[in-house]
Amino acid sequence: MNEQMKTTGRLLIDENMAKYTSWRVGGNAEKMYLPHDKADLVLYIKTLSSETPVFWLGLGSNLLVRDGGISGVVINTRGRLKKMTLQDEGVVYVEAGMSCARVARFCVDNGLVGAEFLAGIPGTMGGALKMNAGAFGSETWDIVKSVEMLNRNGETYFSTENDFKISYRSVKPLKDEWFISVQLKLKQGDSSHSLQKIKELLKKRAETQPVNVPTCGSVFKNPTGDYAARLIESSGLKGYQIGGACVSKKHANFIVNSDKAKASDIEALIKHVQDEVNRQQKIVLETEVCKVGAYL
Repeated sequence: MNEQMKTTGRLLIDENMAKYTSWRVGGNAEKMYLPHDKADLVLYIKTLSSETPVFWLGLGSNLLVRDGGISGVVINTRGRLKKMTLQDEGVVYVEAGMSCARVARFCVDNGLVGAEFLAGIPGTMGGALKMNAGAFGSETWDIVKSVEMLNRNGETYFSTENDFKISYRSVKPLKDEWFISVQLKLKQGDSSHSLQKIKELLKKRAETQPVNVPTCGSVFKNPTGDYAARLIESSGLKGYQIGGACVSKKHANFIVNSDKAKASDIEALIKHVQDEVNRQQKIVLETEVCKVGAYL
């Protein structure tokens, strides 16, 4: 099918993924589609064969694209699936491409509390839903009323948390179906208090995390009863470097692109950290970051 005749979005060929990821690394996407809106996205998905690999991209945080790039099509939702409205009392409708930070501010502006933690998540709502992203002790699915899904056939339908297995930084099953919007259920509250809470959370983030350099956010999940950062620091790995990738000296659960790193540098450093923590602490660190694409 002729994708461009049937749709109103933009189709890019052989697009450099390093421009779209917060680590600023990665090979090229075979194709990248920038949907005009949700209806256009549904139409585009219908044009794809069932064999075409599909990968969804939001803000490009929590993502390592390997140097060999991504085959198939990357759906870029950033700044595109961006509708956000107040529905029933306490219910906010948000499309998947909206940044979590803007959602947090919108809720505060409408006198709703419970979504302040989203200000600390450097991603979109689609990504937050996919991985049950969290910050400062709260998690995305704590405030979800329902989600709108899209499958390979271009069908849309609504689901609730009962349709998934939701745990710490994990949501299953999700095979050939994707989040395109969400209804958040929140409570009325003191907006001034919420705004102050957001400011405090962002201040804490700036003080404790490397926010002005290329990173992906937290690389590893916290083991039960412990913190990945503590284990990494205790293993003497703060500042450890492979190629242009370095374990942050400010927060050990962050890996920074300090000097024109390649994705292979970052992946090698991730493995080294896992191996050393396992050797010294007898704990296997699991990654939060999503690794996709081919090796060179």
